[in-house]
Amino acid sequence: MRYATFSLDTDSTPRLGAIAGDRVIDVADALKTTWAGPPPDTLLALIEAGRSAWHEAAAILQPLLARADANDVRMKDVRLHAPIPRPRKNIFCLGQNYLSHAKEAARARERELKIPEVPVFFTKTPTTVTGPYDDVPWDPAVTSQVDYEVELAVIVGTRIKNVSRDTALDTVFGYTILNDVSARDLQKSHLQWFKGKSLDGFCPMGPVVVTADEYGDPQSKRISLRLNGDLRQNATTADMIFPVAVCIEHLARGMTLEPGDIIASGTPEGVGLGRIPPEYMKDGDVMETEVEGIGLMRNVIRRVQT
Repeated sequence: MRYATFSLDTDSTPRLGAIAGDRVIDVADALKTTWAGPPPDTLLALIEAGRSAWHEAAAILQPLLARADANDVRMKDVRLHAPIPRPRKNIFCLGQNYLSHAKEAARARERELKIPEVPVFFTKTPTTVTGPYDDVPWDPAVTSQVDYEVELAVIVGTRIKNVSRDTALDTVFGYTILNDVSARDLQKSHLQWFKGKSLDGFCPMGPVVVTADEYGDPQSKRISLRLNGDLRQNATTADMIFPVAVCIEHLARGMTLEPGDIIASGTPEGVGLGRIPPEYMKDGDVMETEVEGIGLMRNVIRRVQT
């Protein structure tokens, strides 16, 4: 299944949609006559309803998605939001999870390369989240070094703690794309990553969530980013130092993960920080962020004053 959060020009209320090609089905509307109780109208509600609800929803929706209907809503006629517009927690992120990126970051910062022995975690606040085609606000009074980072994001499906890597992927609801937009100067001045990663609108996400059963192996996907049409990042998730299952194992060790938690799995080489000399984004720059099997996001940097 492919799920998205969308709204219409005639009704701006975000709603849960199931996607097939260029068609969108309103999930709550499709399930209302057969669902026991109120049907899920957000992706979080569906995830939190549990695995049996996921299967039940898919069984009802798949036949509807398989046949065209004159009343179907088309993707071109909707606005897509982040799949989970307001996560309940900070987004868990992986730092330096691709060797190539670790090398370029060490070179740019004139530091000795140290390959992580365990996954390096930090977080981004829920207020960073924005839609897959929304503008990313940039206030030059706050930062002058805005950078991009394409990442595969993992949506946790079940409540877990102390899970093994052998079973970790069984706990995943689905996968989406995330752009870990970063203020490099704030990262440097604050001596850690949280502030520079957490400015408002610095986390485009989407355009859809592909459920784990459809997505398959998360370590075999092409991942890329173009800036103004120029290919800047181009790698495969097979290049991760710590695969998704290992990241989940380490994160859940002694710490509870809950349905709807989001894990960003790191970015490959090619970021602006790593270029010689470094190149940071400016007003009007266009980021096209793509992960194989999910789709493409397109976000424009817009100068604002706050």
